[in-house]
Amino acid sequence: MGEALKLRSILAVALLISTSVAAHGREMLVTDQAQFKAAVEAATPGDAILLADGEWRDFQAVFTGTGTVDKPITLAAQTKGKVILTGQSNLRLGGRHLVVTGLVFRGGYSPTREVISFRRDSRTPARDSRVTEVVIDGFSKPDRRAEDIWIALYGTDNRVDHSHFEGKTNAGVTLAVIRPKGQGEANRHRIDHNYFGPRPPLGSNGGETIRIGTSEESLSDSLTLVERNIFDRTSGEVEIVSVKAGGNILRENLVLEAQGAFVLRHGNGNLIERNIFFGKGVPDTGGVRVINRDQIVRDNYFEGLAGTSFKSAISVMNGVPNSVVNRYHQVANARIVGNSIVDSARITFAAGADAERSAAPVDSRFERNLIVGAKGQDPFRAEGDIAGIALAGNVQAMVARPLLSQGVEQRAVTLERAANGLLYPTDPALAAVGAPRNLKPVTRAEVGAHWYRGDAPEAAFGTGATRALAVGASLAEAVAESRAGDTLALGTGVYDIAAPLTVRRRLTIAGANDAKPVLRVASSLARIAGGGGLRLENLAIDARATAGERALIAVEGGVAPNYRIAFDGVSVRGPGKGRLDGIVMAPGTFADDVTLSNSDFADMGVVVLGTGEQEPKGWYPMERLTITGSRFARVAMVADLLRKGSDESTFGPWFAMTRSSVVDSGAGDVSLRISGAQHSQIAQNSFAGSDGILVIHSVGAPETRIASNAFAATPAPRIEELVWKGPPRGVIEDNLVEAQP
Repeated sequence: MGEALKLRSILAVALLISTSVAAHGREMLVTDQAQFKAAVEAATPGDAILLADGEWRDFQAVFTGTGTVDKPITLAAQTKGKVILTGQSNLRLGGRHLVVTGLVFRGGYSPTREVISFRRDSRTPARDSRVTEVVIDGFSKPDRRAEDIWIALYGTDNRVDHSHFEGKTNAGVTLAVIRPKGQGEANRHRIDHNYFGPRPPLGSNGGETIRIGTSEESLSDSLTLVERNIFDRTSGEVEIVSVKAGGNILRENLVLEAQGAFVLRHGNGNLIERNIFFGKGVPDTGGVRVINRDQIVRDNYFEGLAGTSFKSAISVMNGVPNSVVNRYHQVANARIVGNSIVDSARITFAAGADAERSAAPVDSRFERNLIVGAKGQDPFRAEGDIAGIALAGNVQAMVARPLLSQGVEQRAVTLERAANGLLYPTDPALAAVGAPRNLKPVTRAEVGAHWYRGDAPEAAFGTGATRALAVGASLAEAVAESRAGDTLALGTGVYDIAAPLTVRRRLTIAGANDAKPVLRVASSLARIAGGGGLRLENLAIDARATAGERALIAVEGGVAPNYRIAFDGVSVRGPGKGRLDGIVMAPGTFADDVTLSNSDFADMGVVVLGTGEQEPKGWYPMERLTITGSRFARVAMVADLLRKGSDESTFGPWFAMTRSSVVDSGAGDVSLRISGAQHSQIAQNSFAGSDGILVIHSVGAPETRIASNAFAATPAPRIEELVWKGPPRGVIEDNLVEAQP
């Protein structure tokens, strides 16, 4: 800053100070970054720096100072919610007794690895400081592989409360307690009354909502409190909250339809109590996973959780003998007491037992828990030796063939929903079993910034306006003018697509039911850009004239948020077998789902190509790929889907192909290759004159079923294991395989 400009800024701040002296200190209203910097330098205990309402673009704010307990230095919005930090912006705090409030981060991303950092630099952390009523909404880097942390808690005795965080789509923890190597001090942070809103699956490790510590200092205590927050669909990865330190408390939080679990990953002596989990049957919704020593899980309520294995309502893991600090320490002296597990799929003991994880839990107790399995099924599973878990005083709703008998009483259980919204036994004799009746779920009104409820959710396909588009009208212009959720209804005839349509919103292009409009494609049909998604219905796509190795639908790099693509009643004719791939995913992007239903694909390359993520870190391109009632003729491959690496932190990919046919197709030795999927269902399909199916297991506990298919002049399906050395996994049954000529 030039001396003249600096002097003007100081004079401007001085003028503001002279006219805005509050009882507790001075208020300095600043309107630009230079004034802000001068105000920070001038601030003394009790002062408040007010950012003027409006947009602050490309603002890397540094807020330092030393306040007192009674007179903190405050950085606030002139009007809460009216100050928007956008573009490439972030905030660093350093000093003591600092308060930040009323700011919104939206419409951009941090140029560094943190959005809000509780330190100015490695020598200047924040202590005794607070971030309250702050919003970070969709402030994600465009490439999901580019990592950052939205809130990085350094120092000690800091608090993050009544704030709103949602829409993170790139790698990195939403909120992290940072405990650098060699700095194993107790942090005593408090994280309370925040709204952690929807976070879609990342498709890799590194999508936690909260992480406390890392493995390097995990054997020391952090003493962080996570209390009365809401976790609403926070489904970035299998660890919603990842505890990697000792002495922490997770208390009275509400978890809603969030895939994953609270995981005691590293560290000892943690307490998880009085939390409430509602899964509502959403796949992979879990509860608590226990690892390490002296953990207590008590008085929690779990309902409608569909997760299994590591994502069970309660999972007690096997450990690694003499484990290094970053693997799995043996469970010892765990106390799991007074919990209710209702309408949930699984309770897993000795989870993850294998040749490496061979140390069974010891000296542990599972007591006074109430268990009512989903659909009358027994949720208990033992994946290894469970002699080290003593069971006593538990009650389970009767099942036909219970796994456990000693310490688990089978009896009729009738449940009734109480005033607090939770289910309890009607039998007074069971009053002391399961979760306490005085649990009080935290409400939406109690958490987050009361003045902010976020943008409306992304419009789903078909929820907007419908616009009829006559033959001869510009489809490109109509796409550009569309709004999220709109439908473009095409008439009978031919629509020429000279250049790819750029789709930036959820959009449906549909033909009339009586006759399919024809989209005649010269190069590519569409390009999915940031925020886009495309559903095609009842259309014929003529791509015979396309030249070169193109994609019918391509996804731009840097697309955020996640996108969706759907074909329903669509026929595609390409330029020839092996040419023109169908849907091609770009590295760094992620699809929530891709669906092909009741559609025909002929004379093409790979219809769905998702092999762009080549780094061995567990990245994959889409959560779900579903194919049903469709036909493939003379295509190089139906789908080629790849998830590399051995990380166990993801839910997918999920793949399903049913009631479809494949004729004269294949490239090399396969017509369908699914590698690294966690769930694969290939059933009731027919393959004729084609190369075979290959499913490759690489990580986790994949569930594969290849059943009731017909293979004529086609090799039998195969499952290959890259890592697993045990008995065969996956089911191949009831298939008809005709002898090849």
